[in-house]
Amino acid sequence: MILRSFFSVLPTFLAFVGLFLNYAQISVAVDLDITSADSIKEAASQIAWGAMKYYTGNNTGDVPGNLPAPYYWWEAGALFGEMVQYWYYTGDDTYNAEVLQALQHQVGDDDDYMPANQSKSLGNDDQVFWAFAAMDAAELGFENPPDDEPQWLALGQAVFNEQASRWDAADCGGGLRWQIYTFNAGYNYKNSVSNGGFFQLAARLARYTGNSTYTDWAEKLWDWWADSPLLIEDKWQINDGTSTTNNCSDASAVQWTYNYGIFMAGCAYLYNHTEDTKWLTRLDGILNTTLTRFFPTSMGDKIMVEIACEPAGNCNNDQPSFKAYLSRWMAVTAQLVPTHYDTIFPYLRSSAQGAAGQCDGGTDGITCGREWNTTTWDGRYGIGEQMSALAVVQAMMIDVDKDLYVPYTNTTGGTSKGDSSAGTGSSSSGSSSAATETITTGDKAGAGILTTLVLVFTLAGAYFLCTE
Repeated sequence: MILRSFFSVLPTFLAFVGLFLNYAQISVAVDLDITSADSIKEAASQIAWGAMKYYTGNNTGDVPGNLPAPYYWWEAGALFGEMVQYWYYTGDDTYNAEVLQALQHQVGDDDDYMPANQSKSLGNDDQVFWAFAAMDAAELGFENPPDDEPQWLALGQAVFNEQASRWDAADCGGGLRWQIYTFNAGYNYKNSVSNGGFFQLAARLARYTGNSTYTDWAEKLWDWWADSPLLIEDKWQINDGTSTTNNCSDASAVQWTYNYGIFMAGCAYLYNHTEDTKWLTRLDGILNTTLTRFFPTSMGDKIMVEIACEPAGNCNNDQPSFKAYLSRWMAVTAQLVPTHYDTIFPYLRSSAQGAAGQCDGGTDGITCGREWNTTTWDGRYGIGEQMSALAVVQAMMIDVDKDLYVPYTNTTGGTSKGDSSAGTGSSSSGSSSAATETITTGDKAGAGILTTLVLVFTLAGAYFLCTE
């Protein structure tokens, strides 16, 4: 009798539990008051927890520093750079041990962020995102590795030296190719993010060390890039990439947030370091186009939008993370060039509120979506969405914590040790064993076909966007 009575009320009980869980999901949605440090830190904590749920490299038998499929290795480097920033903004060291382990484990045999198991898809842009994470650690005073391990500054210098050795004057007069190895699809593509990565890395090293060699290389990269079809300087339009197969005579006009952010921040680092007004002029041009292009008034008031894929809902696994990088680089630009603070931060504030409003999905109630112009979860989720929301939300600490220090140099508090000759060994120009292994005719044909497909789809996308 008792058992029968239990089962008779079970449906009602389960319905009550379902309602409770639904209510609980709503009640734990990320709440953000951008004027309160405690609120910003709590929101960032929830979003960071959601991001680190994707990381499996700390599980037994997994590889530290790797993200699981479908996410690529470069995005893991971007994640750990952002988690260094999470510690900087909030003071929360919950994830520091994992971040330290990941950034050290992935340096590779030559201490240059070129692990052998990534050679089949290793681009200059992939490598530089790990170098950015190392520079974040150096500039923000993150825990240094043990003395017998490669240091943050030296890792940044190793990547710089290797990429400088890949300067390709033979094709298109200079610049870096997208891919490092000839057998990788995209080797014939010279894109803005790879060249912008080298430019920003040079700028950061120039500011941190004071060494004019880095400034000279930043100048050299800028001059080549500005003279190529990758930049239309009269309207400050940054195109995605160009091909060596036609001597870089035209470019894909697809517009991505991170291409603008990567050069914007590079200019900010250089202006902060040199006080040369040409870098301020260039910064202004890029910033103005960024604000009009990626914060369209038709899609909200000062809300960041990845216009090339977000409105159509066809972003791939990488692209949802791009807003994280623009958010991070706009924030550091405001720090390095205080005269631009009042121009930049209204856009970051509105975007932070929009991003937090999207972090109310999933079974945990704090999974972040993609479209910051609506507070109803859009059903999208992934490491990119979490990273983008975290970047813009935690940047609000710059607004409320007036004691938050500007990124260090080696004369203003930075303690990381450098090595100006790092990365000048056998792998410095992509000539490691991975690069010199026997490539068959089939490999070459396959790489050629894939390269062609990459360019065809990229250019087709550019045509579609330009005709819309």
